[in-house]
This record gives sequence, structure tokens and C-alpha cells, in this order.
Amino acid sequence: MPLHDFVLSLGIISIAAGLLGALVGLGGGIIIVPVLTLLYHVDIRLAIGASILSVIATSSGAAVTYVREKLTNLRAGMFLEIATTLGAVTGAYITTLISGNSLFILFALVLGYSAFAMFRKRHQEMVLTSSTDRLANYFNLHGSYYDQSERKTVAYKVTGTKIGLALMYIAGMISALLGVGSGALKVPAMDMAMHIPIKASAATSDFMIGVTAAASAGAYFARGQINPIIAAPIAIGVLIGAVIGSRLLNRVNSRYIQVLFVVVLVVVAIEMLQRGLS
Repeated sequence: MPLHDFVLSLGIISIAAGLLGALVGLGGGIIIVPVLTLLYHVDIRLAIGASILSVIATSSGAAVTYVREKLTNLRAGMFLEIATTLGAVTGAYITTLISGNSLFILFALVLGYSAFAMFRKRHQEMVLTSSTDRLANYFNLHGSYYDQSERKTVAYKVTGTKIGLALMYIAGMISALLGVGSGALKVPAMDMAMHIPIKASAATSDFMIGVTAAASAGAYFARGQINPIIAAPIAIGVLIGAVIGSRLLNRVNSRYIQVLFVVVLVVVAIEMLQRGLS
């Protein structure tokens, strides 16, 4: 494929990836890694390196809008980011010890788990009106936001902070290993373990993933695993898509977001599992 066609097609795909990543809080890497490896046959480590930058772009493009609309739970995000950053540094080291096929399979397993967990609770109302969690109460991690699609204010209490911290450490490692922003674990962890509503979970995840990705990006730069020809159109396209997606999240029904989340994860998990086992 000619270079200009490669750059143009990758940029267009990246816009869609950024839009989807901003809507479901997974980061553009959820699409970028499979596209680069399965469609363009790029080595998975170079794909992950480019995806790390796309995750930072998604976070940068979406976070401003979500913070302005008060969808993002800033206190919870900064509290949990301690664990994800430590996990990202750990994962950036571990990735040198794991084979490419193992990364594909790990990616598929993580996505499959997330899809199953979200599908299982799709009809459950998880918003809490009280919490006995000492850490959540001490740091005042609770929040509220105005849901434009429902035309009402949603106030929620946070719980399960210890479980949340443990899952965020694992999510940070997954982010560094796979370059997917770790939203595939962060959103279910906040939504189900900590009882933060799906819209607030997605917005807070988008806020967090950029910091997590930045913590491991240096290692990929140092190893020469970020190719500017691949990374540049991806970063620009994802940033454009993320800005568009961030303007749509609060206008879409929460259940539609959950269904979209599950469908995307299942499709990508199947494709990546096939590649890992081949």
C-alpha cells in the first residue's frame, strides 16, 4: 500500500476509534491494536507503542468536555490513579518478558471478562444512596452529575475502594502490556465494584487513561517501539474522534452505552484470540 494511502486510511479509522473510545471509556487502543495487527500486519509491539499515544490523545480530547460537564469524578480518578500508575510501570517492564502470541491471548481474555461482566449486570440498578466505605467517606469520593438523556441529576455513593485499588493496579499493568488504556478493566471495576454509574465511570476512565499511558510511554520510546509514521496519523485521528465522542456521551441513554461496550469487546476479543492461537 502506498504511504499516503496508508496514512489516510489509518487516520480515518483512528477518528472512529477515538469516538468509540471516548464514548465507552476504553481509549482508542481498543480498536487501534487489532486494526494495526490484523489489517495492516504491524508487529504487535509497534502497534502497542502507537496505541499508547492514541490513549493519551483520547484522554486529552475527551477529558476537557467531561470535566466541564461534571461527569468526571475527579477525586475518585486521582485516588485510583495511584494504583494504575504503579501498575503501568510494572507492566512496561513485564512486556519485555512475554511473547507476542501471549499478549494476543491475554488481550482477548481481558476483553472477554469485561464483556461478560457488563452483560450480566445490564438490567441492574447499581447506584447507591449511602456508603459505609471508610476510604470513600474520608476522601469524599462520592459524586453527582446531570444526565441530559434522562433529564435528571444522578447522585451516587462510592464503595469497594480497596477492591477498586487492586483492580486498578491490574488495569495499569494491562495498559502497559497491551496499549489499550486499561478502560476494559477500569470501567467494569468502577461500575460494578465501586458502584459508580456507567457514564461517570466512562468519563472518569477517559480522564485516568492518559495518565496511565503516559507512565509507560517512556519505556516504549526508549525501546524504539513507537514509529512516527504509524503513531502520528493515529494520534491526530483519535484526538478528533475523542472530541466528537465526548460531546455525545451525556446525550445517549446509559443502557445503549452498556450494550455498545459489550458488543465492541466481544468482537475484538474473538479476533484477537484467533490471532493468538494461530
